[in-house]
Amino acid sequence: MSATGEEKAHGSGSETSFTEQVEIYERPRGWRGLYFHPATQVCLLGLVCFMCPGMFNAVNGLGAGGQVDATSSANANAALYATFAFFAFFSGSVHNVLGPRLCLLLGTWGYSLYIASYLVTNIHPGAGDFVVVAGANLGVCAALVWTAQGSLMMAYPTEAQKGTFIGYFWAIFNLGGVVGSAVAFGLNFNSTVNHPCYSSCTMFIHRKSGEQTWKWHLCEFLYYCDVSMVVLIIWVKIGFLILSLTGVVLPLFLADPYKIIRTDGTRVTPIRHPSWKTEFISLFVALKTDPWIVLLFPMFFASNYFYTWQFNDYNGALFNIRTRGLNNFIYWTAQIFGSFFIGHFVLDLRRFRRRVRAFLGWSIVVVFVFAVHLWSYYYQLTYTRTSDPPTAVKMDINDPNYPAHVWLMIFYGLLDSMWQTTAYWLMGAMSNDPAKLAVFTGFYKCFQSAGSAVVWRLDAVQKPYMDIFISTWVLAAAGMICAFPLVYARVKDYTEMDDEALLTRPNVERLHEPSEKK
Repeated sequence: MSATGEEKAHGSGSETSFTEQVEIYERPRGWRGLYFHPATQVCLLGLVCFMCPGMFNAVNGLGAGGQVDATSSANANAALYATFAFFAFFSGSVHNVLGPRLCLLLGTWGYSLYIASYLVTNIHPGAGDFVVVAGANLGVCAALVWTAQGSLMMAYPTEAQKGTFIGYFWAIFNLGGVVGSAVAFGLNFNSTVNHPCYSSCTMFIHRKSGEQTWKWHLCEFLYYCDVSMVVLIIWVKIGFLILSLTGVVLPLFLADPYKIIRTDGTRVTPIRHPSWKTEFISLFVALKTDPWIVLLFPMFFASNYFYTWQFNDYNGALFNIRTRGLNNFIYWTAQIFGSFFIGHFVLDLRRFRRRVRAFLGWSIVVVFVFAVHLWSYYYQLTYTRTSDPPTAVKMDINDPNYPAHVWLMIFYGLLDSMWQTTAYWLMGAMSNDPAKLAVFTGFYKCFQSAGSAVVWRLDAVQKPYMDIFISTWVLAAAGMICAFPLVYARVKDYTEMDDEALLTRPNVERLHEPSEKK
């Protein structure tokens, strides 16, 4: 049986209950068939996000935050999350007017500017305001990038392939975190201190008698500071900046969405709205016609909330610098496997109907939520902010207790990737319409950023580790519990025309249909 035939047999393809209305097209052959293949386009999309958000993660993995003063760093994070949360709510509407390629072009440069702002602080230590402005700008740009990414990633595959395609994207994107943490681990392999000295060392221009020369402003850890290491890390970050600039250009090589024909012969059908007013109204149309999406809002809110405890209050509190680098490397690597596992082997498992797969995926994530947090709770009982201050001797990779602790990081990486993949898959199960999926992705990123802003602030004001941990556990559990009614009542074995509310609206202009049909 052909792939399309299998999808029909299991009710899991792009075929819907209005099959007679769906036109089947012949896919291009040769190099055009490869270039316009949905999997190729999703991989190119993953490469864009590897070059930009991935390099952002890589720079953070090197300890970029230590290069600016605490106030500027706090203000930059606050500006980033605030603008991201606000603009993400409306970014679906902006995406549907401008189109995904233009959104990616406009959004990716914000990552380059943000990475450059940290390099500027190496030259001008007082450039904290520039970092804050770059953070605010990145919030706006990130909303555009992630909305376009979510819309295309969920619209290009058939309904039987969505989990697998999400796994493809997640693997490529997370290579950025893998690269950054690997570099950090390599640079600090021979160091058992708690903080990298290169985070605080900067260069400045020394002016004397009309001449300008470069001099070093070294950190307080001068007794182990290696200036050559500082120079190396600056060049590494310049390399990351160049890669991010490459990512700004890559959206030009993405195919137009309306030229993409899925593997089952159905065509992705983007639409143009005649006005900004019409498109902004679609926000409320999406909520009115599909109010079930509200049940995913708690899951969205918690989707990045747990990062603070994982990275700051567990990895940052218990381990020295080289061990943190290794932990981060293992964490991001685990994400690659976790996303592909649940996406390909669970959510896209052809032997079961889509509703059965939805329940199976939900159940696996719930088990991981409670198992991993029970494990974490056992460790959290053993330390506090007072008992383990930043100056305390931290756990090293050679400590006998380290293997058990690093396994927790592995399972957290698996949980994170399975959480994000399941959230995207559930949205993709609600619609195949790129315009509607863009609105859903905007909601996702809006609440995700709001959760990050809240927990980041709680950690900044030194709330007890246990309080942050309990709030993380409660929100994760609540997110899955709230999602259960949606899984039970909203996820169907196939998509119906009623699910494509934005396609059936008045005053909507469809793109010209291609002529080649089977």
